[in-house]
Amino acid sequence: MNSTGRGRARLIEGLGTYHLEIRHVTVLFIVILIFQIVVSFLHKTSLQKSLTSTQELYQQDSAERLANLTTTSLELLLEAVHSDRPLAPADVEKTVQSFNIILSQQTLSQTVGELCILIPTAEGIGAIDDGQTLYRYMFEGLRSLPPPSAEHAGAVERFGRIRDELVASEEIRTMIEGRQTFHVFVPFVPRGEFVGVVYMKNTPDFSAITREIVSGYDETSMTFSALILFGLLAMFYISSYTLRERNEAQRLLFEKEKERLAEQIDHQKETIFTKRIYHTHHKAEKVMGFIKEDLRDLSGGNIEEVKARVNKYANFIARVIYDMKWYDPPVQTIRGPLFTTDLNEVLRFLVANVFQRVSTDSGEVRFVWDLDPRLPPVHVNEFVIWEVFEPIIQNSVVHAGVDRLVVSIRTEHDPSARMSRVVIADNGKGIARELLEASERGVKRIFLEHVTTRPDGSDHSGYGAYLAHEIATQRLGWGLDAGTGPAGGAVFTFTIPNHG
Repeated sequence: MNSTGRGRARLIEGLGTYHLEIRHVTVLFIVILIFQIVVSFLHKTSLQKSLTSTQELYQQDSAERLANLTTTSLELLLEAVHSDRPLAPADVEKTVQSFNIILSQQTLSQTVGELCILIPTAEGIGAIDDGQTLYRYMFEGLRSLPPPSAEHAGAVERFGRIRDELVASEEIRTMIEGRQTFHVFVPFVPRGEFVGVVYMKNTPDFSAITREIVSGYDETSMTFSALILFGLLAMFYISSYTLRERNEAQRLLFEKEKERLAEQIDHQKETIFTKRIYHTHHKAEKVMGFIKEDLRDLSGGNIEEVKARVNKYANFIARVIYDMKWYDPPVQTIRGPLFTTDLNEVLRFLVANVFQRVSTDSGEVRFVWDLDPRLPPVHVNEFVIWEVFEPIIQNSVVHAGVDRLVVSIRTEHDPSARMSRVVIADNGKGIARELLEASERGVKRIFLEHVTTRPDGSDHSGYGAYLAHEIATQRLGWGLDAGTGPAGGAVFTFTIPNHG
């Protein structure tokens, strides 16, 4: 491969190494560009509003100034003409021509659409738009003005609406039509006497100036956006070199942290597994004691009964030993169609052959049964169910806190909901309110690890309800809830879906 090909490959490899930075810069540019567009739009809108408002004010001022200048010119011309002596025909023609120039010169502008003098008379309002009629009215006593033409009908109608107010104030009045057409009425007062008004329809247009200003602002915005783009690209190319070593150091740090976390998780799993086995080994010791006791009491009359009981004890011990081999046992060893377990039978065996074979420090313990014979079998290993029910019953026996303990066990089946329930309750002091509060995971604190009400604070306490809840909810798909009954005792409810 030649040097050009190697350089191209290195360039592609380098770009691939920093694809995250390219994305970051792209997103940053897009965000800034969007902000720039929004700001430019808002500024442009505000500028247009400001220019429009300024334009309207200037348009009205310009229209009024032009109308006032025309009126002043007419008044000055009238002042220059002597009315105390007759004028020569040549002077009369010259004066009329001057009036015509003033009245017609303004209409040559593209913005002035109409110009006339409105004079109130006995017949109504007359409109003068030529010098001959104006001369005759001012110097020859003409009082019968011709009716206004259709061209001046709008001006006459508007003057009629403000006539009284304008005569009283003798001030310039402007009526605005739309946004750019101004109807200006200037009092016509030659020699200090109010005669009428000079009307001018003016439509000044300054939109070209506004367009130039807005166009210049658009160019500035585009230039600023381009400068931002080039600046960000320059920042990217400069930072690419400075970030290379940092990225490599972060990668190595992440790899080390990943290894450390993996070791920590494995250690936690091993610790939990060890504690779980330590917690359950005493149950195996207790069951081994039952086996020895049954063997000592073995006789010809009870051999079948003892054999069946010892067989279940031995299977439970085998299950405990099997659990020592696996942190997460295979699912087929826990539940499946090969297992058909009667929950009523399991509960009766546990109570009769485990709990009622030992004496407790709490005094007399009495079990009350309410078993539903319609309860369907479950496809779960019988001895896994032992691990679920035994800690909950043990919790009632140990933590009830009363001398005459009554533990009630009820099973029920709801065919319509395809659900079964197992309720284990006692008449003890109940469960503390703080233990029934939900944790961050949404699990009640009584089912958390290391949570116990034992006063000795043993390191290996607080695992019974935790293990029962973990096995029931995580491995069997059951529900397990805890609460305090109406009479004050603890109540544990297993919810078991029926899949048959």
